[in-house]
Amino acid sequence: MLICSILELSDMAAGQMGLKASGRQHPLLPLVSLVLLIMFPVSAVHGLPIEGGAGEESWTDFWLMRLLFNVLGYASVVVPASIVIYYVRKTGYLEKGGHGCLYSTVKACVSGLDEVKQSLEVGGAKPLEPEKTTFQRGIRLAFCVVGLQASYLTWGVLQERIMAHEYGKDENSPGEKFTNSQFLVFMNRILAFMAALLIMSSTKQPPHTAPLYRYSYCSLSNIMSSWCQYEALKFVTFPTQVMAKASKVIPVMLMGKCVSGKSHEYYEYVTAAMISIGVSMFLLAQTDSNKGSTVTTVSGVLILIGYMLFDSFTSNWQAELYSQYKMSSIQMMFGVNLFSCIFTSWSLIEQGGFSEGLDFMSKYSLFMLHVSLLSLCSATGQLFIFYTISQFGAVIFTLIMTTRQALAILLSCVIYGHPVTAVGIIGVLVVFFALFLKVYARNKKSKAKAKQASSDGGSTGKV
Repeated sequence: MLICSILELSDMAAGQMGLKASGRQHPLLPLVSLVLLIMFPVSAVHGLPIEGGAGEESWTDFWLMRLLFNVLGYASVVVPASIVIYYVRKTGYLEKGGHGCLYSTVKACVSGLDEVKQSLEVGGAKPLEPEKTTFQRGIRLAFCVVGLQASYLTWGVLQERIMAHEYGKDENSPGEKFTNSQFLVFMNRILAFMAALLIMSSTKQPPHTAPLYRYSYCSLSNIMSSWCQYEALKFVTFPTQVMAKASKVIPVMLMGKCVSGKSHEYYEYVTAAMISIGVSMFLLAQTDSNKGSTVTTVSGVLILIGYMLFDSFTSNWQAELYSQYKMSSIQMMFGVNLFSCIFTSWSLIEQGGFSEGLDFMSKYSLFMLHVSLLSLCSATGQLFIFYTISQFGAVIFTLIMTTRQALAILLSCVIYGHPVTAVGIIGVLVVFFALFLKVYARNKKSKAKAKQASSDGGSTGKV
């Protein structure tokens, strides 16, 4: 019944937006429908408990039910908003003109500004700065490396700690785990939103031209991927999750082909195949070393597949927005987190998630500390990402983050004692060798293109 309700809501939104008549689909509808249809049979495999009892989870705590309730909550925002946008366009409200606050708000949400200017992130005019010495650039690079590693390594450790730790456990009490992943997503997004708002208010940004509603697509896929990321830790170990993240290059390539029609170089397919082999070796080793346990389950694998699908859509949709509207990275951070806060807060209100999360916080002060640090690391990590890319480019950033993934696996195994066999170690090495090989090949290709462009320019000058 829940899936039928979701599909009916999706059809209603598509009809109101005039997508059915034109034969086009909402970009997220096929993705959401596919993941839901794949995940639904798992309830029969694992046995969904109908009634909660002593020592038994309620049926609403089952991950698939949580997912369905979350999607229904998001739909209760998306469908009315789609109807409003359809009405504004149908009635020609913006074409009539206006100057009030309401008109400006509607214009910003539905159509955006008219003037398009080049963004600093994509090659626009930058203010002249004095040339940095090698020592100064080295200090700045070290600052970026330390900031990224500290933020995301701490974030990874806390993420696993929150989802696996039994708070309040002692000799007299069995303790309890926090199960509401969506509350954690909201806490991360609200702090990141406030940080982006503060930076936008205190620094000069390029004119914003994108309709605000365009951020909602990648925002929705972003919170879904984050939810899957937290939820997966109930079924798989953190090293397994990191390996799955490393292999997301494969769905990113496929999604880029579907969303933007991108073509890929031969080395990208080779490295993607190597990553697939390495991840398969690691997962098989994990399964062999944990026979008889539920560390790695069908549910965990399916949730990780959902994570990779949603996350690959997010990156490709953001790339399209950057290309089309030339916004700054801070504006992107603001827009995505704005809608993430709207979606998650409304869904939490409908499900009573805020009271659940806040009650757990008031009951366990350690949980409050963990969540606060998790949100702080997430927000600062995003800022370090944008700063590193702006100062040193995407290649250096990718190398830093690839190294971070390897360190995260090592740190998790040391702190939480996850067993890794020789086959698993070989699988990890294969994956990270493939990632570094991809970065090297991409950098070499970029240099070759730059050299070719320079020689072509020189030849034209001589003529």
